[in-house]
Formats: sequence, C-alpha cells, structure tokens
Amino acid sequence: MKFVGSLYRVPFDEHRAIARAAEDAGLDALALADHVLHVDETRSRFPYAEDGALPWQAEDDHPDVWVATAMMAAVTRHLRFLTAVYVLPAREPFGVAKALGTLARGSGHRVSFGFGIGWLREEIELMGQRFAGRGRRAEEMLDLIRRLWTGERVDFAGESYRVEGVRMRPPVGGPIPIVCAGASDAALERAARLGDGWIPPISVASPEALEPLLQEIDARRREGGRSQRAFAVYYTPMAPLDGRELARLERMGVTHVFASPWGFEEAASMPVEEKCARLREAGRRGLASMVA
Repeated sequence: MKFVGSLYRVPFDEHRAIARAAEDAGLDALALADHVLHVDETRSRFPYAEDGALPWQAEDDHPDVWVATAMMAAVTRHLRFLTAVYVLPAREPFGVAKALGTLARGSGHRVSFGFGIGWLREEIELMGQRFAGRGRRAEEMLDLIRRLWTGERVDFAGESYRVEGVRMRPPVGGPIPIVCAGASDAALERAARLGDGWIPPISVASPEALEPLLQEIDARRREGGRSQRAFAVYYTPMAPLDGRELARLERMGVTHVFASPWGFEEAASMPVEEKCARLREAGRRGLASMVA
C-alpha cells in the first residue's frame, strides 16, 4: 500500500516545505485540489455532502496546480504529485495539454492527472465553458490532449474541438497516468474505459461502500479488454484503519490511501513546522500510523 499526503486547505506558502518533509517521510505522492474561483453565492450543491455545503472555506488557498506542482518538484527528487481532482471541463484542451505536458517532462514524469467533470456550475461558466454536456466534452478533451502529447501532427474532428495539422512540442516523452474521479455510473464507465486509475469521492466512506464500485469497474475493464493493465485506486479513509483493514483494502484493489498527520481544521491553522515534524515522525513510525 502506498500513502498519499493531501495539501487540502494547507496554505500555499507552506507547500514547498511540506513537499520536502513528505519526501523525507517516504510518502509516494502529494495531492493538490483544484478550483480557479470561489463563488460566494451559488445554487450548486456539493454532491458528496448531505447538506450540499461547500467543503472548503472562502479564505482557503487554491493555487494554480501546475505552478504549485512545479515549485514542489523543483525541491524534491522522487516525490510524485497528483491532481485530486482537476476540473477539466472548466478549461480548453490546448492550455491543459501544454501546461501538464511541460510539467510532466520537466519533473521527470512525476505527475498523475486526476480529473473530474466538476459540479460547480458557476465556476465552469465563469471560465467561459459549457456546463451541459461536460462529461462528453471532457472525454473528447482527453482524447485530443493525449494526441497532442505525442508531439506528432494532430488532425482531430470532434463534437466540440476541430484541428488540422497542429503539433505541440516538446513531446511528453513518458507516461502521464490518467486517474478518473467520481462514483456515478458514467464516472465508473469512464474510469474503466479510459483511465489508468480511479479516485472515489469522500462519500464512499467505508470499505463496504467501496467494494461494489470496484467490482463494477473491474467487470467493465474485463469487458473492454483492459483488465491486464495496471490500474491505481486512491481511497480516502473516513475512519481509522488498522493493519487488517489496510490488508483488506489492498485485496480489494486499493493501491493508494490518502493520509495526513493533521485534521481538517489543523490543515489551515497548524504551523508549518509542526506539520513537517509530524510527517517526518510518521515516516519513522511507519506511514500506516497516519490512518490508525
């Protein structure tokens, strides 16, 4: 089992120090959340909470994930980075392909691209994109982005995007794992058909809730002839886990667990020195101590 630290609610100015501490501790990766804008008054409901309330505070930092990751990659050597998750339909594909491809190549291919289709209508529309049909558009974007990463000539005729005779340089020259997020039927199908991994939402709050969803993805991957490909599964534990429960998750197919040695409120308020000390101590004690 690999462990992934979360920068959720952690102030931006602390990211580089925490990245160094996470690498010292032996974490596999750090995860960054993505939002361009906070909307004070919204009709959109957060779909993974019963009350629909936004899961962050207006004062929380959401830096540009590509710039923030580049800054952390520059002060680490082995630590990986994951967007968890990037709101792909809020953007256009060319800028995403260029930024992520450049970052992946420049960091030594230490980036995994976790994306979802988004739920905050106001943010997507303020970015000049259509909210309706965003799932189909995201899949088309992903197809085009992957072609652009090759560095070869691209001719593409889709429903939303059409290009002829374009190239994007430099080529990525290595893998960028695509990790699909969400638990709707469409999201599970997308993960099985297109993804190199899957991130379930926090509402999938127990191994019992997770197992049938994993079984559904596995069945669809077999049907699509993709069952022999490596597939990462990232799980957010909402209750403490002991060694037996971690072993059970691993048998189910979970490869990564999100874990940080601080709580939701502490992420924003705890001094960075204390956060780094807790990470390094978890590395000495064993990273599983962060979820125990």
